[in-house]
Amino acid sequence: MTTHEERKRNQILMVLFVGVLMAALDIAIVGPALPALREHFAIDARAASWMFVIYVLFNLVGTPFIAKLSDRFGRRMLYTVSVALFGLGSLIVVAAPVYALVLAGRAIQGLGAGGIFPVASAVIGDTFPPEKRGSALGLIGAVFGIAFLIGPIIGGLLLMLGWQWLFLINLPIAAALIGFGTRLLPAVRASTPRPFDWGGMIVLGVLLAALAVALSDLAYLLDEASMAGLVAAFRASPAALLLLLALALIPVFWWIERRAADPVLDTNLFRNRQIALAGALSFGAGLSEAVTLFVPSLLVAAFGVTPSTASFMLVPMVLAMAIGSPLSGRALDRVGSKIVVLTGTALIAVGLLLEGALANVLLAFYGFSVLFGIGIGVLLGASLRYILLNEAPAEERGATQGVLTVFISIGQLIGAVLLGAVAAARGGDVGGYAAAFLIVGVLMVLLFLASFGLKSRTEELATQQRLQRGASAA
Repeated sequence: MTTHEERKRNQILMVLFVGVLMAALDIAIVGPALPALREHFAIDARAASWMFVIYVLFNLVGTPFIAKLSDRFGRRMLYTVSVALFGLGSLIVVAAPVYALVLAGRAIQGLGAGGIFPVASAVIGDTFPPEKRGSALGLIGAVFGIAFLIGPIIGGLLLMLGWQWLFLINLPIAAALIGFGTRLLPAVRASTPRPFDWGGMIVLGVLLAALAVALSDLAYLLDEASMAGLVAAFRASPAALLLLLALALIPVFWWIERRAADPVLDTNLFRNRQIALAGALSFGAGLSEAVTLFVPSLLVAAFGVTPSTASFMLVPMVLAMAIGSPLSGRALDRVGSKIVVLTGTALIAVGLLLEGALANVLLAFYGFSVLFGIGIGVLLGASLRYILLNEAPAEERGATQGVLTVFISIGQLIGAVLLGAVAAARGGDVGGYAAAFLIVGVLMVLLFLASFGLKSRTEELATQQRLQRGASAA
């Protein structure tokens, strides 16, 4: 018979699942709205692209800020605030009389979405026992595959009613989540909060903003310019200065964090081998995920299909992602993170090397789709967040989950530029995309080898027991 605690945990999981799904669907359904938005506000393609850029920018900056605040003021408050911000942003987009206000709404949406996933992961660490965390994280991780499967369908249906409905649909969902979240989510907060690290947060925010805008600009230049004209275009854009600013701020941020009473990012955590490896793996997984941006172009070049057909051919990959995440979550609870992470990195590496070597073979593409999709679902769905929940102290759960999300996002941004540059260097032909896939495949082989340094299941269980004893004593 299901106990009261289990029912409560299942209700909490449903609130988290729907919140993450709402945020994930936004990415999948906004694309169909762009032509209608361009016509409605009389904007060009470059201006329309800021619908995504501004969202990514504020999502990236908001993630560590909201995640850290959840450690201080409790998951309930910050999860419901994140959902409320997402709903408010949606309302502003719908009501905006000018395009500038649309972008303001998208910025607020991105800020709210930045808190939803890492705070949800931290809630799982707070409310689920270690032996059930993997399954819960796997279910949450499956949301992204589900969103990309049903997002275009939902987007197409809502677009028939008007582009505004793509955002209006978020309002009743957000209201329901706030109601249930207020009643169900834990409200534990730090008992003796120390002075907030505003210096570190401001420097990190500027660093991430500069990096996001620079990399987004570079990705756009790669789409618009040939490789020969890229250097000149790069010099004429602010991207170079922004990249230099981001690089210059890294040692400044590190210096501030070493001296802060309650740092946004506790640099001592990276002395932990598990956490350091999880950080490297999250960056590599994000960089690998950027591959999906170029798969349709590869299919058009290799098989002469239309862009719409190429998008349809991605369905097996997305299905594999949606399946891989919950399966890996169950496996985490049984065999631990080392075997699961090794499996995920191996599948991604083999899939990328297969497609890179046999880019003109249709059967190889579908083999790559399944292997790569399952591997990404395994790595990004649950396993890396599971490692951090096992290693980070309870008072740092939100912050570490936020940092993991940031590493993934930076990997995606850098991956988009790196892969685009490699493909553009070959003139955007099949060989260019194949070379890009091979480079990422080799990187994943290296991360596969590095994953042997993760703790065994016995060591992992010992760590879980030690943290539980420490929490009980506190």
